[in-house]
Amino acid sequence: MTETVSLSLAEAEALALRVLAHHGLPPGHARAIARVMVAGERDECHSHGLFRLLMCTRSLREGKVACHAEPLVSQRSPAVVAVDAQFGFSPLAFEVGSQHLVEKVRRTGIAALVINNCFHFSALWPEVESLAAHNICALAITPAHACVAPAGGRLAVFGTNPIAFSWPRPSGNPYVFDFATSAVARGEIELYRRSGRPLPVGWGIDADGAPTTDAATVLQQGAMLTFGGHKGSALATMIELLAGPLLGDLTSLESIAVDGAIGGTPRHGELILAFDPSFFSTSAPGADQARAEHLFEAITGQGARLPSQRRFEARARSMAHGVSIPRALHDDILALLA
Repeated sequence: MTETVSLSLAEAEALALRVLAHHGLPPGHARAIARVMVAGERDECHSHGLFRLLMCTRSLREGKVACHAEPLVSQRSPAVVAVDAQFGFSPLAFEVGSQHLVEKVRRTGIAALVINNCFHFSALWPEVESLAAHNICALAITPAHACVAPAGGRLAVFGTNPIAFSWPRPSGNPYVFDFATSAVARGEIELYRRSGRPLPVGWGIDADGAPTTDAATVLQQGAMLTFGGHKGSALATMIELLAGPLLGDLTSLESIAVDGAIGGTPRHGELILAFDPSFFSTSAPGADQARAEHLFEAITGQGARLPSQRRFEARARSMAHGVSIPRALHDDILALLA
């Protein structure tokens, strides 16, 4: 028996939809969630792919998430739209709110989407990439469950606190990055734990603050570390503030307290900022885009890789050949249908 299971993208989406429907999610929510999970699997970001079904269904079984929540839109100002997810999952709230965000940024040049009271599990790059398709630059940030210690500390205060950015390009794929302010995404450590592999040094500490390569110790007794020491710690703090108190929503410490140690999906807010390039420059049309392209060529021309390049290469492979997931994960997902 092979150690992996191969799926077409359509089969991966159908599997996710079956599991989500089995656990009570209505079609709108299920489709939105399945889309972002399959996008993660398709682009070989496995920690945000079908693996996330395990966490989402745990939250549903424990009654943490409002299955039938309908995102509620309110217009805070000409440049700010807010969506109250009403304690449902975030992907549908983003899909609803992003339509208003695009309309606003076309009128104002810069606009913000605030998502409150959501359960958020997905990567941020599918969101900012979808906005780049409208020729909009975008920045997205969100906290998570507290699992990351500040620089010099040993107790978890921050979530993985990701930040994502997109820049539209005149042809081909946009420039996109999405990274956690922790040394690595928490899902990556979960995958190391499942496979029994030791962690690279610098990813986590034990309860005493000593470095450890044991994934279970980091997840259960210790804490993850920020990238870049105090620099990552400062960025994580900024994200806590901008996507927490600024929005009237939870910090990562408050999110994990609400979870009650069940290991479910984090509950908090999200902030997405959008910029219409046509409002900002006085240069001739196309001149600034050419300047940006020159910057990208200066990077790639010397053999360096743009942050999103690996994902787009993986996407092309998956579009042609489908995806493969560990058989153990496939078995766990099928067990969710029992």
